[in-house]
Amino acid sequence: MLVPIVPFVVFGDALEAWVQRTIEEQVSGWLIILILSIDILLPIPSSVVCTMAGWKLGPLAGSLVSLVGMTAGAVLGFALARRWGAPLARRLSGEQDLQRARQINDRFGPGVILITRGVPVLAEASVLLVGIHQLSWRRFLLPLLAANALLSAGYSLIGYYARETRGLSLALAASIAIPVILALLVRQLYQRKVHRQGDSHDGLE
Repeated sequence: MLVPIVPFVVFGDALEAWVQRTIEEQVSGWLIILILSIDILLPIPSSVVCTMAGWKLGPLAGSLVSLVGMTAGAVLGFALARRWGAPLARRLSGEQDLQRARQINDRFGPGVILITRGVPVLAEASVLLVGIHQLSWRRFLLPLLAANALLSAGYSLIGYYARETRGLSLALAASIAIPVILALLVRQLYQRKVHRQGDSHDGLE
């Protein structure tokens, strides 16, 4: 959470002005779609990109562009995993990440896409995992689109509000803090599920 805050505290208005100028001059809708669509292949902070989309394009266009880019990236990863399976998924995500996603998938089924969509690493790993398991396109796309629409709208609104209030440092802080909070919530949800199932097994014994 301190990562986006400390540079602005240290360097002040000069750094904020440089970031804002870069966004205004170089960031476009097509570039945002391209960046988000390769998120499954590269460690891209999609929350920051979506926030910048809202700053540059406004809440409606920013949400739409982010939705298209995030969905394209997930569809690409899902299709690759369905076609080439576990070896490719392990190369793109890592065995340990897939194992974490597998544990959540065992508890929540296809809902793993909806639950982990805003969580770094797990979002990509869960997409690859359900691709390996040959989940149908319909069961994959419905939770994916719902989660992506919610996230893209939320981050774009943060970016738009930051532009209107000149709060770029706050927007960047929020775009990094929110995925951390979501990761903690997913972990808490999973642990509660495990505890409930453990208690039910003890009761049966």
